[in-house]
Amino acid sequence: MNKYIIEINGMRCGMCESHVNDLFRCHLKLIKVKSNHKTGQTVLISDVDFTDSDLKMPLDNSGYVVKKISKEEAKKTLFGYH
Repeated sequence: MNKYIIEINGMRCGMCESHVNDLFRCHLKLIKVKSNHKTGQTVLISDVDFTDSDLKMPLDNSGYVVKKISKEEAKKTLFGYH
C-alpha cells in the first residue's frame, strides 16, 4: 500500500477539504483520502503507484496548488491504513 502526503496551497476551510477530497476521489483509485486545511496537507492511501503528474492532475484549474509530494509505505492497523 502506498501513502502519498501532498502539501497544497489554497485550502482555507472544511469545505475546501471536502472539495479537494472529492477531486481526488473522482480522478484516482483510492482506498482513503483525508485533507486538513490547517496543515495544508492531503493524505492519500492507494494500492496504485501514481506519478507526480497523476497526483497534480485532479487539482488542475481548481485554484489549489500542489507544493510538494512525498511517498511512503502505508501502515496497516486494526482500524485500517495510516
